[in-house]
Amino acid sequence: MRVTIGGPPGSGKTTVAKIVSMELRYTHIYTGDIFRNLAKERGMSLGDFSRLAEKDNSIDIEVDRRQKELGNKNNIILEGRMARFMIVPDLSVWITAPFEERVRRISQRENLAYDVVFKDTEKREKSEIKRYQKIYNVDISNLASYDLVINSLRLSAEGVSQIIIVAINNISPVPKGDRV
Repeated sequence: MRVTIGGPPGSGKTTVAKIVSMELRYTHIYTGDIFRNLAKERGMSLGDFSRLAEKDNSIDIEVDRRQKELGNKNNIILEGRMARFMIVPDLSVWITAPFEERVRRISQRENLAYDVVFKDTEKREKSEIKRYQKIYNVDISNLASYDLVINSLRLSAEGVSQIIIVAINNISPVPKGDRV
């Protein structure tokens, strides 16, 4: 079983992916770690590397190459905004929450001022939308290709995880020729 979990910053996708992978004993592959490792390999801070990625498409392409390589196994949770488009999953999940709630969560988690996080998150999301459209011709805001879309506003991470686990346990494999 190969599952992708995507969502915008602050939606809860990382927490949920960790819970699901632990409960099912699946390998959790986190795109953020791949990005951080690339920054480390180049001896750059995460902020500097992110700014470089906005100008240099080869960084996203390398992150995605590594995602595809790692995600080409069974019993994995591949987590990232573009994960759904990197492998052919048995189940693709998008977790979301209203923008203001996501900003509040990030602000709390990072211990940063709400206004700062609001501006940074808005800028980051616009940048990613442009990059993914330019590099892959993918509209990340179009959720039609996901099997399951969950709004995490009123659900705990455990509740969202249980929904996904129930879906995994009840999924019928799609014949290879019918996959999109």
